[in-house]
Amino acid sequence: MKILSWNVNGIRAVSKKDAWQEVFSLSPDIVAIQETKATPEQLSETIINPKGYFSCFDSSKIRKGYSGVAIYSKVKPEKIEYGLGSDHMDMEGRLLTVHFKDVIVMNCYFPNGGKSEDHFLYKLEYYDLFLKRAKMLEKKKPVIFMGDINATVADIDLARPKENAGKLGCTEDERMRLAKFTDAFVDTFRYKHGDVSKYTWWDMKTRARERNVGWRIDYIFVSHSLQKNIYNADILDNVLGSDHCPVLLDIRI
Repeated sequence: MKILSWNVNGIRAVSKKDAWQEVFSLSPDIVAIQETKATPEQLSETIINPKGYFSCFDSSKIRKGYSGVAIYSKVKPEKIEYGLGSDHMDMEGRLLTVHFKDVIVMNCYFPNGGKSEDHFLYKLEYYDLFLKRAKMLEKKKPVIFMGDINATVADIDLARPKENAGKLGCTEDERMRLAKFTDAFVDTFRYKHGDVSKYTWWDMKTRARERNVGWRIDYIFVSHSLQKNIYNADILDNVLGSDHCPVLLDIRI
């Protein structure tokens, strides 16, 4: 099974670019999209139903053009779930969970947390509730979860750790929670590539991509029971079209 995850920073804009066709030309079995910034009603038929794929969407209920996730899959899921099951956490369209015969796949756009102290606390609570949910689902079947986690797991995951120490995305509170992620599940890129430094997000305002001053904040995690089945995990930093690049997992299910 080939799985691709990408924060597109607006699905309507990126679908008009070559990168959109480039991603689907790889023929992934699952394409997980974050930050769609649109409701299905705002999307064209070609975006909603690309040839050969079933699709599902979750979008923000409180703010148009914000957040949102989508999953495209070659096989129709047996079951689709929206959100974490908590009203106060599920208004922004951040999580889709799809159940297949042998695996459960979760696609999440985690909160940024930078707007205010309250939003930062919301982010931390989201991490806690998400991990609890993933562990609960894992009791049924192996879990693969992916998305923009909006923080770095360790200093190796950004180009300039000293300058960003303690700042949003590198705080002790965030790292502590993400350490629980890496204890409970396998960070597929790190498992395959060890201490290699590659990044998935670059600040467009400072043209950081040209200098590769980036952060690795887009991940694919799998249950430990699937670790031996991982063929490859990669960061497709040659794919343009967004301030993030796609991440890829090839795994036997």
